[in-house]
Amino acid sequence: MNVVNIIVLSLAVMSASAEAKETPSDWPQPVEAYYTGRVLFDRLEYTRTNQEDGIGVWDMLGWYGGDTYRFYFKSEGENKQGDGESTDIERAELLASKLISPFWELQAGIGVRGTLSSDSNMENYAVISLYGVAPYLFEMDNSLTVNEDGDIGFLVEAEYEIKVTQTSYLQPRLAFTGSLSESERFERPSGFNSVRLGLRFRSEFAREFAPYVGVYWSRSLGNSAEAARLNDIPVSETGVVIGARFWF
Repeated sequence: MNVVNIIVLSLAVMSASAEAKETPSDWPQPVEAYYTGRVLFDRLEYTRTNQEDGIGVWDMLGWYGGDTYRFYFKSEGENKQGDGESTDIERAELLASKLISPFWELQAGIGVRGTLSSDSNMENYAVISLYGVAPYLFEMDNSLTVNEDGDIGFLVEAEYEIKVTQTSYLQPRLAFTGSLSESERFERPSGFNSVRLGLRFRSEFAREFAPYVGVYWSRSLGNSAEAARLNDIPVSETGVVIGARFWF
């Protein structure tokens, strides 16, 4: 037996002996799987538009689960003050989610949108979403929906945080909607429907609570813009907002 073989054999014996020893009792143990949750109101705000309308807006999500599998509830909507109309739900979704990469979750579930009134024709749909953080730390929520009539729509939302101080942030936001097919029942034409750009400045009183002020601009696009003009509805809108971002 040559020297090299002797060295290799010795190392193997030493390694086996080391593995045979019991793990010291004071060594840290592996982290056990556990479940937790959170409710986040990313936007809870009052808007004043260039048409002198006052609008209350909410945008929230809640989740519960572990590192790989979670359940989500997402809700967005608004209520125009003093117009006598009911609250408009832009989306209310219940989703099951699976982590598919370190920064992305694949989500699927069901949702509903429409006006909260007794004669409202609420739209029910299935939804699949890609939710997570894109390169350069853009937070994104990309959804594809199919309603009970087979009409297909999509939503792209993106946010980015620019740190101003240790406790304050400037946050640009983009929301983009469109339809791959026309929906006559819900008066939603095909093509790109709308775009909304916003900018908020928030200051954290605590990590869980941060009031903010901001501005936004929104515009109808394509066939949606033509339909708005035919009904004497403004194609674009600007406004200022004041609100708070908080979680628990």
